[in-house]
Amino acid sequence: MLGLMMDQPLLISSVIEFAARFHARVEVVSRTVEGTVHRTSWGEIARRAKRLANALLRMGIQPGDRVATVAWNTHRHLELYFAVSGIGAVLHTINPRLSPEQLCYIIDHAEDVALFYDTTFAKLADVVKARPDSPVKRYVAMNDAEYEALLAGESEDLTWPVFDERTASSLCYTSGTAGHPKGVLYSHRSTLLHSYALAMPDALSVSGADIILPVVPMFHVNAWGVPYAAAMVGAKLVMPGPALDGKSLHELIAGERVTSLLGVPTVWLGLLGYLKSIGARLETVQKVVVGGSACSPSLIEAFEKEHGARVIHAWGMTEMSPLGTANVLLPKHEGRPWGEVLAVKAKQGRPIFGVDLRLIDDEGKVLPHDGKSSGHLQVRGAWVASAYFKRDHSDTHTDGWFSTGDIATIDEDAYMQITDRSKDVIKSGGEWISSIDLENAAMGCPGVAMAAAIGVAHAKWSERPLLVVVKAPGADPTREAIAAHLAERLPKWWLPDAIEFVDALPIGATGKVVKRLLREKFAGYTLPG
Repeated sequence: MLGLMMDQPLLISSVIEFAARFHARVEVVSRTVEGTVHRTSWGEIARRAKRLANALLRMGIQPGDRVATVAWNTHRHLELYFAVSGIGAVLHTINPRLSPEQLCYIIDHAEDVALFYDTTFAKLADVVKARPDSPVKRYVAMNDAEYEALLAGESEDLTWPVFDERTASSLCYTSGTAGHPKGVLYSHRSTLLHSYALAMPDALSVSGADIILPVVPMFHVNAWGVPYAAAMVGAKLVMPGPALDGKSLHELIAGERVTSLLGVPTVWLGLLGYLKSIGARLETVQKVVVGGSACSPSLIEAFEKEHGARVIHAWGMTEMSPLGTANVLLPKHEGRPWGEVLAVKAKQGRPIFGVDLRLIDDEGKVLPHDGKSSGHLQVRGAWVASAYFKRDHSDTHTDGWFSTGDIATIDEDAYMQITDRSKDVIKSGGEWISSIDLENAAMGCPGVAMAAAIGVAHAKWSERPLLVVVKAPGADPTREAIAAHLAERLPKWWLPDAIEFVDALPIGATGKVVKRLLREKFAGYTLPG
């Protein structure tokens, strides 16, 4: 027997239609590529998305066609989010920090038929244009001369088409740190279910009371799904455009009275450094979502103790839309000593309904959730990729589970903690050393701005840790001081055999340290003794 309920497909167009009907006057603010602040509303975004959709149809865009963007977080990019997917085409957001070779590879692989680009990326567009065999047939610069001219002659009269909710909606490629980037093809259904999850109190608690500034780029996993969730609940959205430095972010945060921030640790280190230099405080911010890479306890402490903002440590992957876990405290943690609470908050959090987690050992045996057993993390769920675009799933799936490439533990309260990437774990004498724990401990040392740990070949122990450190501006910590700091916090056999100082760590396209490049830099490094 089937239930007697209306059967309405979960489509992205329904989200922007809802926004237009029920919170049309809520603001959407963005810093433009030109540097000015542009003000609009969800109602205007919805109207312009329809005009853009009509323009796309006039250009000959068909259902299933891939439409690429190389663009910052702005109102125009937001309009593309809804217009492209709304007509049944696929929005392909491209990370401009990829190399030109990788960019051309994914455009070819995706078979993009059109490319919309911000003028700051005109040179990248020129690279694509210069290739006679490029699949791209139409280029639109996202400025007044081209983008606005495209919309000017179009009508707002459009009825969004209705189709199967499993239809592809958007396409994102992995950063391609090893081999070619791989495409992850999201559906309307998965996107809307993921948006619902973001709004859950035990997830990111996105609500109409929020004023959200997503520093995470719209070209990276759809800005963690925030544009859709914000439209769904009617949150005010503040888009930073290309200006991601501490000064520019602080101006928007203070000027728009932002309450919620989302971004990677490297961005927050820059913001906190700027605030400290001017003696300012985040007066309106209530929560900061940190993802993309592990959030150090010192970063959590800075936001919570110095700025009064609750940190939500989250974890996910491009293949997971991306949210998998979020760190929200349980009632049992109320009133606990700060040190205990901080140890919990440093974990990546508990799974959100819609995502299942498990750990397996090297032989495939499922491990217990006891907080001690460390194994390969696997996931499955309603917004987890079943396969990569144009590839089978044999290289990433086992019995319906997706292998994340992470090493993790899960405790009795279901808090998951990433201890390393399987390719980055340091194996010394047959035992695993967590490079993440080592890095987090180092970053809590006075005078250390950033740190990364890699394994270096050792005749007796196979590998030993090398710690690579970037000093904070104006600071001059010694190797001895860092070593003494670590000795108080880590097991003796985890301590690095050597510490090297560098001016900067190699940061990849998604804001993470590229350890492959560090390993190449220190290839053949000789440890003391």
